[in-house]
Amino acid sequence: MLAAIMNGMVLAFGLIIPLGAQNVFVFNQGASQSKFKRAIPVVITASLCDTLLILLAVLGVSLIVLTLPVLKTIIFTIGLIFLIYMGSSIWKSDSGNLSEHEAAMPIKKQIMFALSVSLLNPHAIIDTIGVIGTNSLQYEGMEKTAFTLTCIIVSWIWFLGLSLIGRLIGHIDSDGKFLRIVNKISALMIWAVAAYISIQLIQSF
Repeated sequence: MLAAIMNGMVLAFGLIIPLGAQNVFVFNQGASQSKFKRAIPVVITASLCDTLLILLAVLGVSLIVLTLPVLKTIIFTIGLIFLIYMGSSIWKSDSGNLSEHEAAMPIKKQIMFALSVSLLNPHAIIDTIGVIGTNSLQYEGMEKTAFTLTCIIVSWIWFLGLSLIGRLIGHIDSDGKFLRIVNKISALMIWAVAAYISIQLIQSF
């Protein structure tokens, strides 16, 4: 069982640590919010989305869904539209006056954006299926449960820590110069995901 736990830990960190749209968005909201508790919705949403993806990958459900061409096209198209809008919204946001919390998204918008960047990102979905889903096949019973729980726990800890680091840097960066850069990077990475989806859609026709 220890081997399953260690394997789950390494794989989960390997997938989640690389800089991506989801990580940048969680960090961005941790840094932008006036208080850390206001970034909790995005942390919970991103963590729950990863939990869902991991469970679907281990159970093999997500692989079945992505083998249905029509459903896959619909998911990718919705993701493309929403990510373009999301990138535009973040690009235009102003972090220059943190005393007025102009960069801080309201809770509903946080959740909506976190859902889109987590569940409508085909790259993340395919990675989860290909790495975590495939590796889970070697385990059964309690070992499989331990492997799955480890991946989920690592995800929750990572997003919580990422938002905390964001809050710390946001507190230090009182004039918002660094956050303006983070916003631009976040928007560009989200648009990059949208471009990736566009290529996938074109190739599917």
